[in-house]
Amino acid sequence: MNSVRPPEWGYSIAALAGAVVLWAGFVSLFDVPAYLLPHPFEVGRRLFGNPGLYADAALATTVTVLVGGATGTLAGFLLGVAVGEVPTLWRAFSPYLIAARVLPVVAIAPLLLIYFGTGFVTGIGFVALMVLFPMAVSTAAGFRQTPQAALDLAASVDAPRHRVLLAIRLPYAVPDVIGGLRQSATLAVVGAVLAEWFVADSGLGYLILVAAENVRPDVLLAALSVVFLVGFSLYSAVSLLGARLRRAGG
Repeated sequence: MNSVRPPEWGYSIAALAGAVVLWAGFVSLFDVPAYLLPHPFEVGRRLFGNPGLYADAALATTVTVLVGGATGTLAGFLLGVAVGEVPTLWRAFSPYLIAARVLPVVAIAPLLLIYFGTGFVTGIGFVALMVLFPMAVSTAAGFRQTPQAALDLAASVDAPRHRVLLAIRLPYAVPDVIGGLRQSATLAVVGAVLAEWFVADSGLGYLILVAAENVRPDVLLAALSVVFLVGFSLYSAVSLLGARLRRAGG
């Protein structure tokens, strides 16, 4: 008799519920003061007691994530295609792309402030830089995964370069490109929150900063919960897109 397996997301929900139960038990058992770690019920009361505040902040952050993430992802994809497609560019630029991938973008935030000041555009640029290099490295690596036999076969029939790129190289690169998109999804959320600490006066990052300055852990944790929801939703959407692309290509 076959047992019914729960859906994959069920494990994640169960893990989250278990973490909340442990959190509540720890606070109750050790009588932790609310100014150190509030009870999850208090965080939920704060979140649902003023939903407009968190909805507006989430909207501002989501716009920054989507615009900045899309800009950086597209630029990284195009750069990765160029570097992966042209051997000379790969040899010349791949070491710098890999080095830039581990560069803490927060370290160049002061430069963005000097060049562009505060505001929406600076936040977009910060997020775009967060996702550009990981996406470029993943895409370039993917385009170099094409088997030489497939390229030799295309050359034997004089297939034009653009046909080789779209019909042969791109399908082999899809797994790496999807991996880059997943990284970009999470990094875009992190980048948006960090950008709002430096250059914005709205959004979830700004709300977290104000809550920390005023020693309001309940507000801080409520805002972090919404950040988690935004990031999880975006990552899930990218994963769903990747699964459909694999099925279409398979």
